[in-house]
Amino acid sequence: MKNFIFFLITLLTAVIFAFFVHDWMSQYDDPGYVLIGIGHWSLETSLLVFLIGLILGFALLYFLFRGLGWLLRIPGKMRNRGKSVKFDRSQEALISGLVDAAEGNWERAESTLIKHASNSGAPLIHYLTAARAANSRNAMDKRDEYLQQAIQGAPGSEVAVGLTQAELHLSQDQFDKALETLTKLQTMDSTHASVLKMLHQTYKQLGDWKAIRKLLPDLHANKVFIEADIKLLEVDAFSELLKQAAELGDAKEVQALWKQIPDHVKVMPGIPAIYYAAMIEANAGAKIEKDLAASLNKRWDMTLLSLFGSVQSIDFRGQLEMAEKWLLKHGEDAILLRVLGKISVKCGFSEKAKKYLAKSISLEPTVEAYRVLGNFLAEEGDQARASECYKLGLELASSQVISDVSAM
Repeated sequence: MKNFIFFLITLLTAVIFAFFVHDWMSQYDDPGYVLIGIGHWSLETSLLVFLIGLILGFALLYFLFRGLGWLLRIPGKMRNRGKSVKFDRSQEALISGLVDAAEGNWERAESTLIKHASNSGAPLIHYLTAARAANSRNAMDKRDEYLQQAIQGAPGSEVAVGLTQAELHLSQDQFDKALETLTKLQTMDSTHASVLKMLHQTYKQLGDWKAIRKLLPDLHANKVFIEADIKLLEVDAFSELLKQAAELGDAKEVQALWKQIPDHVKVMPGIPAIYYAAMIEANAGAKIEKDLAASLNKRWDMTLLSLFGSVQSIDFRGQLEMAEKWLLKHGEDAILLRVLGKISVKCGFSEKAKKYLAKSISLEPTVEAYRVLGNFLAEEGDQARASECYKLGLELASSQVISDVSAM
């Protein structure tokens, strides 16, 4: 409509201009003369007619060529129109597919998203959402197919597709496959926070604390976790590594690992106890006896005290003398008295063992104290008193179990 109006305005303008030319030329007696010759052909006319014809001819030729241009552009416009329609449909399909996926209509979501993915401005979203839908209904072959199509349909999206693939593997407890994908992504971008975070998650599921330990510097440098979480993760990693070394019974490995632990981790609550317990488990308690005693002198801790009583010392009498010094400050500590009783048994000090254990029980009856005292009395041949200790210990253990069950 706009082009038609423009045509009329232009034609009217040409006619008006021609009229003014005619009016201007009519004031002269001589209308002018124009002769155009081409070979044996010639054209004669007045100047007025020539000018009017020239104006009208220009207008007609102009609109002729504009019309031809419009006709030539029609196929392109039709193609663009078709693409626009397909694009609009793909956008509607994307919204519909996302809604279906959110509502749990997995198969319908897949069908809708994949059908219109090639015409979408964001094919990656189509394919990744379809892959999630397929994963949710345990269609693993379809899931992997959609992920492959995502890479082909959206070049340069390898990291995004890889992260989605790893996430879906983790959701299906396919930890080895997730690790394989994440390892490839790490070679592509070793500083990508999401890749590092998922690597940590995967290693944790696999129980690979050595790998987590190696990953710690990258997690810290790239601010994957806040500072407090990094420190907690360090504590977890080194705690688990110490426990694993203890299970192997290799005291040298435990000591080597302890030397590698940062000082700020060594002083975290519970870490020294794990180290000492690991050394005792590896039958190397004598090597840490002095360090354990020094730790208790700095900070009185019930766990460390119990561990001190479990050390297989090379000098039990010296160990007893060291522990008895703590009686000055902690003479009413039931755990200390129980430890003194255990060490006295190892030294063969019958009266001391009975005295310390009896006082410990009087202050705070424990199954452990009854067991140690019962065993010692049985070795001395006092079966009646030993049986009484075992009985009291069993009753105490039973009441503790009942109390724990009632509290649940």
